[in-house]
This record gives sequence, C-alpha cells and structure tokens, in this order.
Amino acid sequence: MRFLRRSLMGIFLLAVTLVLVIWAGNMVREAVVAKMNEEPRSYPQRERVFAANVVTLDPQTIVPELTVFGELRSQRTLDLRSATGGTVLEASDALVEGGTVKTGDLLLQIDPVEAQATLDRARADQQDAEAELRDAERALILAEDELTAARAQTTLREQALTRARDLQERGVGTAAAVETAELAVSSAQASVLTRRQSVASAAARIDQATTMLSRTRISVSEAERDVADTEVFAAFDGSLANVTISPGGRVTANELFAQLVDPTRLEVAFRVSTSQYARLLDGTGTLISAPVRVVLDVSGVNLSATGQITREGASVGTGQTGRLLFAALDAAPGFRPGDFVTVSIDEPALDNVALVPATAVAADETVLTVNAEDRLESAQVSLLRRQGDNVIVSVGDLGGATIVAERSPLLGAGIKVQPIYPGRPAEPDAEELVTLDPERRAKLMAFVTDSRMPDDVKARIIGQLEQDQVPSGTIARLESRMGS
Repeated sequence: MRFLRRSLMGIFLLAVTLVLVIWAGNMVREAVVAKMNEEPRSYPQRERVFAANVVTLDPQTIVPELTVFGELRSQRTLDLRSATGGTVLEASDALVEGGTVKTGDLLLQIDPVEAQATLDRARADQQDAEAELRDAERALILAEDELTAARAQTTLREQALTRARDLQERGVGTAAAVETAELAVSSAQASVLTRRQSVASAAARIDQATTMLSRTRISVSEAERDVADTEVFAAFDGSLANVTISPGGRVTANELFAQLVDPTRLEVAFRVSTSQYARLLDGTGTLISAPVRVVLDVSGVNLSATGQITREGASVGTGQTGRLLFAALDAAPGFRPGDFVTVSIDEPALDNVALVPATAVAADETVLTVNAEDRLESAQVSLLRRQGDNVIVSVGDLGGATIVAERSPLLGAGIKVQPIYPGRPAEPDAEELVTLDPERRAKLMAFVTDSRMPDDVKARIIGQLEQDQVPSGTIARLESRMGS
C-alpha cells in the first residue's frame, strides 16, 4: 500500500511537471508569435534640410586675368670690355657695383705708354713713306727728262743718216759714211728704249710708295684708335654691375670688367602655355598688345608696375613648351633686372558670363540650382576660365538663377536646402515638437536618470521630458544613445 501510494504520487508530480512545461512552452511560443506579428514602432519622420551657401548668376562682362611668373630684364645692357691691355691708371669713383653713371663719363683709363709708342712708330713709318713717295716722284721727272733728251738725240741721228744717203746718191758720199750714220741711229734708239724702261721703273716706284704710304696711314689710324681706346666712357645713362677691376690692376685686351645696365627701360619675360597663348591672338593670328601688371612682393609691401605685351620669342627653345612673351614696362620704380615677379595679363573681355567660386562647379561642369521650392536641380554650364579660387562660367539660360556656392557629397539633385546668401546669416530651423506616450516618456526619463550625465544636464533634459510636447531633436539624440 505504501509503495502504491508513493508510485501514484510520483506519477502525479511528473504529470504536473509535464503540464507546466507544456504550458510554459506555449506561453513562450505565443509571446514570440505576438512579437513577430506586432507592427514595428514608428516615430514621426522629418525631412532633413541642409543649409547651403548660394550665389546668384548675374550675367556680366568680365575681363579674364591670366596670371604667370616672369623675370625682369633691361632692354639696354652693355658689356664693358677693354679694347687694349695694360695697367689701370685711373678708375671713376662710380666704377663700383651699383654705381650710377651718365653718358660720356670716363669710367676707366689704361696706361697709354705702349699704345703711344706704337703710334709714334707708325707716324715715323708714315714720314718715311711720304719721303719715299717724294723721291719716287722726283726720279720719275728725271727719267722723263732723260727720255726726252734721248728722243731728241735719236731725231738728230736720223737727220744725219738722211744727209749721208743723199750725198751717196749724188756720188759725193761714201757707203762707209752711211753705215756709220745708221749705227748711230740704232744706238740712239736703244738709248730711248733704256730711258723708257727707267720711266716705267720710276712710275712703279711711285705706285709702291703710294701703297706703302696708305699702309702707314692705316697703321697710324689704328694706333690712334688704340690710344683712344685706353679710355673707356659710358655709352648711356645707367648703373654698373659685375665690376671686377680697380686702379692698379691689369687688364687684357677684350677683358670684361663691368656691365652697364639701363634700369629705366625694363621689360618682363614670361612663358605661357600654348592654350593661353592662343587666347592672346586676334582674328588674324597676331599677338595683341594686351596690358599687363607686374607685382613684386617685398616683405608684404607690393611693388607694382604696368606695361603691355610687345613681342614674342622667335622659337620655342630646346626642352621648352608654350611661348615666351615680352612686355615693356612703363615707369617701374624699385624694380631691378633679375627680379622674379608675378605677371597679370588682361585677356579679351567675355560677355554674358559670371564669376563664381570654383567649389560651385563639379568636374563634369555642372552646378546645383535652387528652385522655387528650395530644392536642388542639376544644370550644365561651360567653364571658360579659372581665376584663382574662382571660375568664369557662361551663364546661358541660367541668368538670375541661384546656385550652390560650395558643393559637398551631401548635396544633390532633389535635396531640400536652406539657402544662405552672401552677407546674410542663416535662419535657424523651428524644431518640431512631439507628444510622447506615457510608456515612451517613462523609458526616456529612466535612461536619463541612470546615465552619467552631469546633474544640471539631467535636470534640464528631464524638465523637457516632463512637458506635454518634447523637441524631436532631443528625443532623437536620446534614443540614438539608447540603441533603440
């Protein structure tokens, strides 16, 4: 009996346990099904509006500015060289680096002893040549007189021969007398020939003396020029550079001892790309005389000058690209040859264009316009020039349109924005208020109470949660921290 009672009790407890397990499993199943079947909680959604800086496309005429770098040069630069060698006797006080000279100022005097000696020898040779010419002329006169006398002697001998022949024909003279007369005529004619040769020799001597005199005169002229070259004068007003000589030093012929530079006639040489060069040509393909501005930044104090393009380089140059241009400057005080400057060139004006920030135009040359509903739309423009941080675009049909000045990955077509115009502060958005149900309110207040926020912050947020309507931003921030 006792065994039976215990067996029945065990069976009863097992049955109760099985019933409880089945009942608990059913409750879990029903809870899971109910959770899966219930609709997810939804919170009121609000479209996000981005603040965006905008500008207005106002059609206007703009003169593009091309900015390059260049080097200043002087249009008049002269290398000062000594034409003759020797010791420097005297040098001008201005013959120093940076010295200023005037036209005709004596810069350098070389010891003229050697040049003067050469001149004296040349003049002595000239005197000898002149004396030789006079002697040759007198010898020619004497030779001509001797020739005249020989011809007269020949005439007398021919007359004597004629008389001897007449006497022989009349029977008075003899053949021996005729022969003697003929020999005398022949001897006289030979004498005439000799005198003619003497005259020719005297004439040749005059030619040689004349040539010698010409050579000596050339030598004298060269010697005089060498003497004059011992003094070096300034060819024009300017400043001296690269001075390498001083009194007492010795220079050789053609030695460079200084450089004379005219600092008032400056030009700037700069190189532009081929595309930039093409924009500076007129309709006939001729380079325009575009105005330029040259700026030299000197410790925050900018020196500036103006000018215009005058010419271009004849060739590109080995290993170079683009074109080398030259611009003559007007008055340029403070500038010096060799300065590295910034050159701004005014290109031909562009009509119906606008100047906008470079950040407003995408790589595909599109902009984001703001329509009447403050939503963004994509529009195509044509990028014409880049001007530093700005660009020049063609307005076309977008005249008066408002575009985004600073694009970002968050902005695109269809997004609503709050336009911020230049010089006008953005208006703060009116934050939406939400009415909370008791369960949601209690959950949020419990999270704030258990958080590690400072007490003053907790009090402020709890005060907001206790209101009938709570700002949606506060709710979103708290729930994002809760992970719900």
